[in-house]
Amino acid sequence: QGELFLKTRAEELDKEMGLIIRQEETGRHVRMLTHEIRSTLDRHTTLKTTLVELGRTLDLAECALWMPCQGGLTLQLSHNLNNLIPLGSTVPINLPIINEIFSSPEAIQIPHTNPLARMRNTVGRYIPPEVVAVRVPLLHLSNFTNDWAELSTRSYAVMVLVLPMNGLRKWREHELELVQVVADQVAVALSHAAILEDSMRAHDQLMEQNIALDVARQEAEMAIRARNDFLAVMNHEMRTPMHAVIALCSLLLETDLTPEQRVMIETILKSSNLLATLINDVLDLSRLEDGILELENGTFNLHGILREAVNLIKPIASLKKLSITLALALDLPILAVGDAKRLIQTLLNVAGNAVKFTKEGHISIEASVAKPEYARDCHPPEMFPMPSDGQFYLRVQVRDTGCGISPQDIPLVFTKFAESRPTSNRSTGGEGLGLAICRRFIQLMKGNIWIESEGPGKGTTVTFVVKLGICHHPNALPLLPMPPRGRLNKGSDDLFRYRQFRGDDGGMSVNAQRYQRSL
Repeated sequence: QGELFLKTRAEELDKEMGLIIRQEETGRHVRMLTHEIRSTLDRHTTLKTTLVELGRTLDLAECALWMPCQGGLTLQLSHNLNNLIPLGSTVPINLPIINEIFSSPEAIQIPHTNPLARMRNTVGRYIPPEVVAVRVPLLHLSNFTNDWAELSTRSYAVMVLVLPMNGLRKWREHELELVQVVADQVAVALSHAAILEDSMRAHDQLMEQNIALDVARQEAEMAIRARNDFLAVMNHEMRTPMHAVIALCSLLLETDLTPEQRVMIETILKSSNLLATLINDVLDLSRLEDGILELENGTFNLHGILREAVNLIKPIASLKKLSITLALALDLPILAVGDAKRLIQTLLNVAGNAVKFTKEGHISIEASVAKPEYARDCHPPEMFPMPSDGQFYLRVQVRDTGCGISPQDIPLVFTKFAESRPTSNRSTGGEGLGLAICRRFIQLMKGNIWIESEGPGKGTTVTFVVKLGICHHPNALPLLPMPPRGRLNKGSDDLFRYRQFRGDDGGMSVNAQRYQRSL
């Protein structure tokens, strides 16, 4: 009885030792296969290496991998070891055996007649071999949430392993465990390969975008150089002769001319002034877009500037039999610090549009200091005038009884060369640069401009707010010499600067009279 016990115990120890050896062998094979599988991040190389190493380790007759097609309705044989199962073969993914494989994390045996294991006709003795199939999870970047894969969105491939066709081999438990572990390792390697492919694809796209951006940058630089060359030509080759034409026409108007000659000279002068204005607008717009235009801040007579703008507009308004009024608030400072040239250019443009688009009625211009309570009427609402020490906001409002404008056309008014729709009542056309440039000027002066109109035929109200400085020294006006008598022409900078000395009553200020006497 003791001998029987010892014999039984020895057999149990042999089994345990055999199990330990098989586990060590399985672990060694897993480590070897893992090393081989992860030695590359190329998807096809990884799959081919897996099939070769499994075939060598388990002495397989065939090892094949079925991958899901793009539509997800079929599986296609993409890789095999010995070409016993034809490459490119397809099977429907909704077969019961395939659903069973997908739902099981373990390797399961399948019939050798199953479409997944159906092999070519073999020559000679043929004993049906044992076949197992195991799922291989296919993970993508989109399947991961908080570093964990979402099982519900996984897709699977199927690995089919066929033992030799001599009927001598059976699948052993440790071999099935090895197959399951290798399938998991293949899933990890394929996910790494997918990440690498996505990264390489993103890198290639980034390189293409960088090349396209570099080409676009070079083209933009060429366009800027061409534009700068063109503006240089405009600045010298066009403005200089244009000023000469204006000056000569002004001189001709002071001579004895017949009525017909005077009309022709005035037409030439008017056309030249319009062309000179357009050239100046283009140059101003170019400097604004390049960000190199700076304001010429200085002390000026604010009341005089506003009255001068109205005086320049009045002759045109009188020809159309329009009345034009100017109302200055009592608290509006007489002297201010800012860019007087840009301010009067803006007011002339806005008031000129009011005259242009008004056939009958009147035009009113109101100037006041913007108060915080104006904010609720201000458009857009983010413009909230908050004066600070030494500064105030000038609010100018120009109302007309003209043709008005549709609310949907208002945004087009500040767009360069944009014209309102043909259904608009503005039959004279309004496309150009004027208001677009004025808006940029006003933004440079820390202000804003907006338009209100109830619709066609109901008039228009244009309001702009700009930030100016308060002059604490009344004698701070710049003392500029008068230009030689007879050399002033309408629209010239010299005349504009000289008219800043005019008093509120239209006469000359003390400084202007003093400089006229000194000539």
